[in-house]
Formats: sequence, C-alpha cells, structure tokens
Amino acid sequence: MNTGKKVLIIDDEIDLCLLLKGYFLRKKYDVLISHNLNEGLSALKQLNPDILFIDNNLPDGAGWDVVPGMANEHPGMFICLVSAFHPNPPQMPANAKYMIIEKPIGLNDLDKQFASL
Repeated sequence: MNTGKKVLIIDDEIDLCLLLKGYFLRKKYDVLISHNLNEGLSALKQLNPDILFIDNNLPDGAGWDVVPGMANEHPGMFICLVSAFHPNPPQMPANAKYMIIEKPIGLNDLDKQFASL
C-alpha cells in the first residue's frame, strides 16, 4: 500500500538514485528520478513532491541555483540539497524547509534524517 507521498530525485549519479529510490520505496513513497535539471524541473511541476533531492552539479546546470524558486513555488516541499563538493548553500526563502546532505550518502544517514516517515 502506498502512502500517497512522493519523492523526486534529481541527480546524475545512478547508484545514489538507486539507493534513494530503494529506501523510499520501502517506506511506501512514489519515487521519480531525473538525471538532469531540465527533466527534473518538468517532473517537479507534474509530481509536486513532498521531498526533493537535488544535486548541485548536474550535466545541464547547477541544481542549487534554481532551488530558492522551487522553495517559493512549493512551500510544503522538504528540499535536500546534495553535493560532494561542499559549495556555499543558496540564499533560501525564510520559510523553506531544507537541509544539506554531503555525498557519499549511506542508509544510516537517511535513517537519521527520515526515521519518522
């Protein structure tokens, strides 16, 4: 049985996407994966996810550059800013719900952050 909750993952690392997908499928979430920014932006409009994982360094742009706008358009969405390069976080809206996750990500990290799902 599905919870009706949705996760969108925008990341070009296949292994990370599979890890996140498996984790959230076990929690009965719908999961959609996009491997580039343009597809991810289209999916965001269609899916209206509860949780967004977005990488900064994507093949077609910097994901974190568009995150403040995403937070304004989807104020209820929890945003996970993902990066291995420790960039400066974007200036987020005051009401944004977000966190920064550094790669590599493990299941223990996910359990600490999302244990209550």
